[in-house]
Amino acid sequence: MRKLVDKTLVVASHNAGKIREIRDLIGPLGFEAKSAADLNFVEPDETGTTFEENARIKALASARASGLPALSDDSGLAVDALDGAPGVYTANWAEREDGSRDFAMAMEKVEKALREKGATTPESRAARFVSVLCLAWPDGHVELFRGEVEGHVVWPPRGTSGFGYDPVFQPKGYKTTFGEMSAEEKHGWKPGDAKALSHRARAFKLFAETCLGA
Repeated sequence: MRKLVDKTLVVASHNAGKIREIRDLIGPLGFEAKSAADLNFVEPDETGTTFEENARIKALASARASGLPALSDDSGLAVDALDGAPGVYTANWAEREDGSRDFAMAMEKVEKALREKGATTPESRAARFVSVLCLAWPDGHVELFRGEVEGHVVWPPRGTSGFGYDPVFQPKGYKTTFGEMSAEEKHGWKPGDAKALSHRARAFKLFAETCLGA
């Protein structure tokens, strides 16, 4: 595993919510994080069929464009009753014809699909959030870290915190959705902690322990 020495890196994303969460997680470690959006980088086509492939595509694009290490996240909601959908196409389910993204519409699509399957109980609506972080260097070297959190899909959506599908995901062992949690509650991790709650925090914990020694 290659250690990250630079204290400046690029968050390889144009998703404001994702950029905010990654900055929240990496900030306490003393890093300056620029984003691909801030730097006006063109978004690469995410042609992969796995979270790992898409994370790699995004991180390498920003690392090569900036000459700095870049950290990307590819994440999504995988619902058992829907054979793992929306999965790597989580963001696509939110796309409108004009190219904008509407996650209220996306959550309704998930709910409609579950009802069509007759999945009405928490047990039949099991799901997990998956996050794969990719740290890439300009020379092409990459490190990958995967985090998952189990739970189930609820309806109607609850809470206005977080972003994406957070209001319909209730993690196992909790009575609140990610949309009802503060950022601190959702992540459940900071440097030195043994536990992490969210998928992104779990992947980030592995990244921090492996590449930063945190």
